[in-house]
Amino acid sequence: MTEVGTTTLRHNPLNAVTANVERVTYADGRTAVRKELRRPSDSSGPWAASTEPRHWNYWRRELEVYRDDELRDQLADAGLVLPAAEVDERPDSAVLLMDDIAGTPGTHFSLAEHAALARACGRWQARPAPERPWTSTGFLRDYSTTRDVPWQLMTDDAAWRQPLIRETWPAELREAWTGLLVHRDALLDLVATLPRARCHLDFWVSNVIQRPTGELALFDWSFLGDGALGEDIGNYIPDAVFDLFWPAERLPELAETCIANYLDGLHEAGWRGDPDQVRLAVMASGVKYAWLLPGLLGRAADTTHNAYHRQVDSRYLFHQRGQALLFVADWCAEALSRARR
Repeated sequence: MTEVGTTTLRHNPLNAVTANVERVTYADGRTAVRKELRRPSDSSGPWAASTEPRHWNYWRRELEVYRDDELRDQLADAGLVLPAAEVDERPDSAVLLMDDIAGTPGTHFSLAEHAALARACGRWQARPAPERPWTSTGFLRDYSTTRDVPWQLMTDDAAWRQPLIRETWPAELREAWTGLLVHRDALLDLVATLPRARCHLDFWVSNVIQRPTGELALFDWSFLGDGALGEDIGNYIPDAVFDLFWPAERLPELAETCIANYLDGLHEAGWRGDPDQVRLAVMASGVKYAWLLPGLLGRAADTTHNAYHRQVDSRYLFHQRGQALLFVADWCAEALSRARR
């Protein structure tokens, strides 16, 4: 087919795996999404890729995912879509040419659409996943502990007195986040002991589109692997607020809706486990964001700020993130309290 144009699509430029993502338009009017992956040449940095199949950022994982018809069928049974893709593999890179899915992006979901996605995720993760040699292990700990973080700012009074911080963040956030950091290892250990599932591990609103027919297509499978049952939901909920795709004022409503529907989806697919264990995983997995608050302290003096690659109002961004960070800190504290009972 003859290409007549390309448009670069939004993606994480820091991830060493992804070289480019673009929409391709052909002469007959059809479109496809082309994603180029590259073999890592440097294994350093917070987004470093790896040639190790169990690494959280294994560079070939998405190739394997899109070739896995059993996974595609299992997702379809749950109401989820793994887009069809042609794979062109080369010695040091690969190109995925994927169906261009049309519909409502997760960034524009209503509460009902968030609920439908959470329920479908539950139906998928209720069922045992076939063993694969290329799925990730230890994602939560390995990802969250490899960030480049100015930890010293947590005890820097001047950092907390910055106008943008002082005027937008809850007064109790500093103490709450300090408590999360004190118990960081305990939270990671807790999540590691909870019931397991095959998880997407980058489950958030920018990685889903709902077709007009209702099916929910999931993208960006680079991290797929072992996680706690409920860990994907624990990522999905606060991430929607951190990048301003859901208002912090309605975060409790989103949280309860997603958790309840995820549990309903689990039960629909025959799961008969302990829902309290799932709720523990949802809450405790917020430890993933331990690095985020000190990182924001370090950027508070910048003249402009972005949310998911777009410039936004700084005061609004920090207010929304401050509310969401306190919610996550309270979640983690509650998870530890419940686990000790």
